[in-house]
Amino acid sequence: MPDQTAPAPAKERLVFGQGFLKDAWWFAALSGDLKPGKLQRYEILGEPVLLGRDTNGDVYAMRDICPHRAAPLSAGQMIPDPVTGKPIVQCPYHGWTFGTNGGCTAVPSLTADQPMDVERIRVRSYAVREQQGMVWVYITADPRRPTEPDHEPPVLPGVVGGNPIIVETMDFDSHIDHAIVGLMDPAHGPYVHQQWWWRSAKKQLSKVKAFEPREHGFAMIRHAPSKNSRAYRILGGAPATEITFRLPGIRYEHIQIGERQVLALTCLTPITPTKTRITQIFWSDHSLFRAIAPLFRLGVKAFLKQDGDMVNLQNEGLKYDPSLLWIDDADTQAKWYQQLKKEWFAHRAEQRDFVNPVKPATLKWTS
Repeated sequence: MPDQTAPAPAKERLVFGQGFLKDAWWFAALSGDLKPGKLQRYEILGEPVLLGRDTNGDVYAMRDICPHRAAPLSAGQMIPDPVTGKPIVQCPYHGWTFGTNGGCTAVPSLTADQPMDVERIRVRSYAVREQQGMVWVYITADPRRPTEPDHEPPVLPGVVGGNPIIVETMDFDSHIDHAIVGLMDPAHGPYVHQQWWWRSAKKQLSKVKAFEPREHGFAMIRHAPSKNSRAYRILGGAPATEITFRLPGIRYEHIQIGERQVLALTCLTPITPTKTRITQIFWSDHSLFRAIAPLFRLGVKAFLKQDGDMVNLQNEGLKYDPSLLWIDDADTQAKWYQQLKKEWFAHRAEQRDFVNPVKPATLKWTS
């Protein structure tokens, strides 16, 4: 439940392909990407973010701009505080130092008779969580509000955590809305992804899938893979898969083959209004999947490139700001995404619980 004592954030006008969903957890990095003492610059929702792990191993995030002369703090270094010994970040320009909570600890150019209260100087900090081998950053709608979130990042099912088997990343020249709608689009596969080992380009089948609401999203409930999905057959047995989408931008496919599992997670993180980072991560305790992982990785790269090429092609039309014609049932998931976003903005503005607008449904399409 949102903090009833905090002022309501300004109500945003929801326009597809514009703006970002805030007061939410965004995937930022894998745990292994952050090394103790190393300062790393990220851009998330158009904000420069210093994301790092201090010398004690704790993860932190703060705005990557020194309030003095705007130098990136990530270009500085982490040093021990001369008084407390705690790890602090030192700006490379004039040596100002900041705790990992964003509070200024020292301005070296001040003399003893200059009574400046450096503790009033702050850099915006962000709440972070490290769980299941991933780092999540909470971006608030109002930078002046406290960063303490009112909900937690998603806990994923299956064999998540530790070192993943496959990680592939690509930046799409697309607003996150278009990237997400493309991700959940069930009808483009035969035309965009035509690998012989994945799916027959000639043999399209009618699909009937049941969906139900889930926390901040929805799921295609567990089902046997389609008969024209060849890759699943390689794993043997009788695989059953469930595909879940959750705001603000994650989709995961949980596959069970007897007692073995595969989890395929796709995280979409906005970098700027026109660039979205797609990170695909796979975990599994299935020995055959681990054995074929090097070949499967090539397929993942091919999929990402094909989707990226289609995004670039789509941009040729989107630059004219056309109206988009969405149909039932193939585009219903895209419509649900819009409804979920609308409810997210409404429940934050009205300071009430989130009410999932998705209802159980059975959708049909051909692909």
